Amino acid sequence: MQSEYYLNTKDIKSKMEKEEKEIMPPTRDIARVRAELTTAFEENSEQKLLSVLKDNSFLFYELYSRKYEIQPVFREINFGGKLRCDFAWLNDNSDGPEWVLVEVEKPKMKLFTQKNEPTSELTHAIEQVNSWERYFEEHPSDKKHIFGAVARFRFILIVGDKESWKTDSASKWRIHNNKKTEIEIRTSDVFWRALKVLEQHPEEFGSFAEHPKTMPPSELEKYWSSYDYIGQWRKIID
Repeated sequence: MQSEYYLNTKDIKSKMEKEEKEIMPPTRDIARVRAELTTAFEENSEQKLLSVLKDNSFLFYELYSRKYEIQPVFREINFGGKLRCDFAWLNDNSDGPEWVLVEVEKPKMKLFTQKNEPTSELTHAIEQVNSWERYFEEHPSDKKHIFGAVARFRFILIVGDKESWKTDSASKWRIHNNKKTEIEIRTSDVFWRALKVLEQHPEEFGSFAEHPKTMPPSELEKYWSSYDYIGQWRKIID
């Protein structure tokens, strides 16, 4: 007679293998995602990049604080009438709900002028994310209304590629900027690295099996209102 431990271990292994198969796209789909990313980068198209991200939530892999039991990615969250973040998800930490709000810009956006000053496009992108922070400071009740409960936000701006940030002047500016703002600036190469990790270690992507695509904003309230974790924190956080 097989032991209960053996059966449980076998069940866990079977579940992991099933999740791996579910999240690991067929070869042709990986090729499709790579082709779509390539097109978005070659054409420097924000819209085409957003399109491939909407259909492939695993591309946010590197941006998740933890890689297991992750929460779904939501897209196009509106607030304040004229404001909108491209993507958002919950980090359900033990010290309170952290909501990650993401702005995605052109993958090869020109970042600096010949005088090594930020371009108007980069300045606008940063100001766009700054406006989110100001909005929720001025309208704290909307945090609870939109996200259920918020202990803190994590703001991420994805802009340019690693080559664009390699110059000395760009690196110095980025260090200085990080000291005076809460915005985390990342390069669009995070998506390429996610694709590479998926190919090499598909077992790390099991948590994306339940929600392989991003979810529409209409599902956000339904999501957090049915999640006991958020319900508990709504009683604690004003």
